[in-house]
Amino acid sequence: MSRRNYYLVLVVTLWWAAQSGCVAPIGADRVSTSRAYEQNQESPIKEGQLSGTTKYVLHRFEQQGVFTKTPDATLKVVHQKAVENGERGLLFALSELNYATAERVRHNLQPWEPRDARDYYLASAVYAWLYLFGEAAEPPPSPFDQHFRAACDLYNFALGWALTERRGTNATAVLSSGDRRLPNGELEFELKQPGFPWELSSFEQFVVADQFSPRGLSVRNRQPGLGSPLMAISGPGPGGLRRVVPATAFLRFDGQLKDIGQKKVHASLEIYSDYEKNSVTVGGSDVPLRSETTVAAAYSLNQSFVWKIGMTQFLSSFEQVPTDVYLTQPYRPGRIPVVFVHGTFSSPVWWAEMMNTLAADPVLSRSCQFWYFIYNSGNPVAYSANRLRESLVAKIKELDPEGKDDALQQMVVVGHSQGGLLTKLTATATEDKLLEAVLGTNKLSELNIPPEHLGKLRKYTNFEPLPFVKRVVFISTPHRGSYAAGNFLRVLARKMVTLPSTIVKNASEFSALSAQIDLPPELRGPRTSLDGMSTKNPGLLALAEIPVAPNVKAHSIIAIQGNGDFKEGKDGLVAYESAHQAYAESEFIVHSFHSCQDKPSTIEEVRRILHKHVKAVPGS
Repeated sequence: MSRRNYYLVLVVTLWWAAQSGCVAPIGADRVSTSRAYEQNQESPIKEGQLSGTTKYVLHRFEQQGVFTKTPDATLKVVHQKAVENGERGLLFALSELNYATAERVRHNLQPWEPRDARDYYLASAVYAWLYLFGEAAEPPPSPFDQHFRAACDLYNFALGWALTERRGTNATAVLSSGDRRLPNGELEFELKQPGFPWELSSFEQFVVADQFSPRGLSVRNRQPGLGSPLMAISGPGPGGLRRVVPATAFLRFDGQLKDIGQKKVHASLEIYSDYEKNSVTVGGSDVPLRSETTVAAAYSLNQSFVWKIGMTQFLSSFEQVPTDVYLTQPYRPGRIPVVFVHGTFSSPVWWAEMMNTLAADPVLSRSCQFWYFIYNSGNPVAYSANRLRESLVAKIKELDPEGKDDALQQMVVVGHSQGGLLTKLTATATEDKLLEAVLGTNKLSELNIPPEHLGKLRKYTNFEPLPFVKRVVFISTPHRGSYAAGNFLRVLARKMVTLPSTIVKNASEFSALSAQIDLPPELRGPRTSLDGMSTKNPGLLALAEIPVAPNVKAHSIIAIQGNGDFKEGKDGLVAYESAHQAYAESEFIVHSFHSCQDKPSTIEEVRRILHKHVKAVPGS
């Protein structure tokens, strides 16, 4: 080599080294763990990134540029290659490529776009199904395979989008039989409901749950598996409340890869209730159904008027939501009812955190069913207690008219604040003790009370335990009254609260007795629930000394503010000495304000009590 050529080579080499920074074109660079994890988790579901496996497939068949410009052409090429060589990995790539194409089409806002994103989403779900269950040269993927989990996600999310209305913005799912198109073929869609026991037409709307994110609840209850979670939303019910039932859509593809594009392939869209079934059979194996119950619970509470019920029902004689026991889920025979009774100025929304958390417990979710009682909390305590008792009896008769469901006879009632007083009156034999305390005598026969009036007095003061209530839980309950229910507040409540005509009429009749007997203030004129919770109410004080029936177990959860001696403590409305009951099987102290239903320690104690109850039930 001449000197001139030697220097020329040396200059070119130095120039190349300077441009490349002396870095080899192939090598491995150290990166953070999070960056390495991100590279392994790339997916078109997240930020539209194809996985490394699918990028390799594009490179392998020289489709990188083609897919960017004409994705349909690439989909045909890869589909044909998969048919020819039977590689299972190409099915996974086809699922990702169809999902990515669907995303592009969906975000294309041009009204003249002829393509329908739902066709590509449906194809993505079909190819994911074939990757997981279809015939191929290699065996089905292991559940430890990262692509197995990614294929499940592609199937689930793609199916949800495939069911929505075209260009729809409210996540409404269209559930119907009929023909559906694929980019490379056509499906014959058959709608079935093997695990959804209600008529689809009885619901106003079905919504794809994956397109919603719950807020305000600490625990998100979901079961991993296959399927697109749905929310079945009923029309307005009592008081305008809409019932929301969690469900799952499951697409079962009945053909093989080679059938796509050659003939119309049959597929069934199966609808399941999350309360009825949690798995399906595919090829002789159990496959769990994916479910999202928390999203449905949060959606049902996303009705603004629901949060105003507590105050509205307290002040008005008109019941915006009729007094009754309501089921949070369809009735399931063999499951123990747990009934939540709210307090003053309150409503079932205050139980949302507790019910959602308890529903996530696998033992309780299969052993219990959660109900709640709504009532006008401004009405007298005894009146509301009667309504609770009547509602429970009616609900049991309605659900089990022949008395065959033993689980309904093992009811647990959980009451907060005033609701705890109502709860106690479902499980206590008072006889005439409350009436005698109010009238100041244990010799009612000596009083000149007309029989019809005495009968009405006893209706609201003489209680017998309901035979199906076996356990009660008192939370922040003012057994001996609330120190906050002073005279000023009670008088103010009487001026603001409109009582039902029945109560006003009874109060007038009772007041007329004052001319015959020395009727105490507690029975003179209309009184509200705040009067009933006065620390001076003789009837309430008498009730506090009566234990629950011998066959009923009682538990107390008492809220206390501060960290001093809890026996000297208060919760802002109720003192410990008022909430304490010596006959309670257990007593648990929560450091909180009066409204402690959503506190983790309160919920954990209720969970413990329910577990104990379930274990104690014969045959459970």
